Amino acid sequence: MTTESGFRASVVQFEAVPLGKERNLATVRSLARSAAENGSRLVVFPEMCLLGYWHLTKRSEAELWEHAEPADGPLVSALARISRELGIGVGAGFLESSGSRLFNSYAVCLPDGGVHIHRKLHAFEHPAISSGDSFTVFDTPWNIRMGILICWDNNLVENVRAVALHGATVLIAPHQTGGTNSRSPYGMKPIPTELWTNRHRDPQALQQAVNGPSGREWLMRWLPSRAHDNGLFVLFSNGIGQDDDEIRTGNAMILDPYGRIVAETDVADEATVTAELDLSLLPLATGRRWLLGRRPELYGILTRPTGLERDARAARHSSDPVPLDVRAKD
Repeated sequence: MTTESGFRASVVQFEAVPLGKERNLATVRSLARSAAENGSRLVVFPEMCLLGYWHLTKRSEAELWEHAEPADGPLVSALARISRELGIGVGAGFLESSGSRLFNSYAVCLPDGGVHIHRKLHAFEHPAISSGDSFTVFDTPWNIRMGILICWDNNLVENVRAVALHGATVLIAPHQTGGTNSRSPYGMKPIPTELWTNRHRDPQALQQAVNGPSGREWLMRWLPSRAHDNGLFVLFSNGIGQDDDEIRTGNAMILDPYGRIVAETDVADEATVTAELDLSLLPLATGRRWLLGRRPELYGILTRPTGLERDARAARHSSDPVPLDVRAKD
């Protein structure tokens, strides 16, 4: 429901079936219906959840094209029908084909028929997948302006600030993360696949792992600051379970403009997290005050190249130390 100061939203974690479009769509339909029955006006599903994710890195470009669809193709059209039938907003990720390019994209379908597509700005999954080149911020039937950033987009602080400056007060943040093999010595590390395989015999071991340093604890190092520093709500959705040779950690959660967790799940299984967004928090949020205190004339350095820039794939996969001197060129 939506009131003058509240908006009910849900975020979902589930294990996508690789290349199982119909099965994944059926999961989205079922969980979206449950969220609608629980009063949610918007339900957010993970990155690339309509097709599956990490296994794509091992497929040929020809195979990617075989499974990609345009933004007005069957998958997004089906998502739009679900949105209209349930009378709620529904967001889910897919592999988009557009002209001669492929994109890791995310569609948010609104009950008034609006469809908003975000193309991941920092795509690294496969050499054939291009990065998008624009922010996606839009108005909704609930008089709430929202933005979308996919997974690694959220790690670069400039992107969330830009979305806030475009007027978004709710950030839709779909991910496929946790349990990845970070090159940084104190970053995430893989979670043993046997913990997922043995989850029914030893659920506690898996639960500890997904909520530990390679899951929730890692998220807590940075995710709350994106909400707090920019004075917006963050709807964090993530995959859970085996994703090719990695274990996604779930940790679905909703954060308020102070970076506080309003609702979350610690289960290592499919789950939906629902909360009422208290919109009355926005006007006096600390991050909103910080936005007012900006001095743009000082920030030219943020857009000047340093000469060290790399595309997302090279930046993420490189194991070389980052030079300490990253000064921008005058």
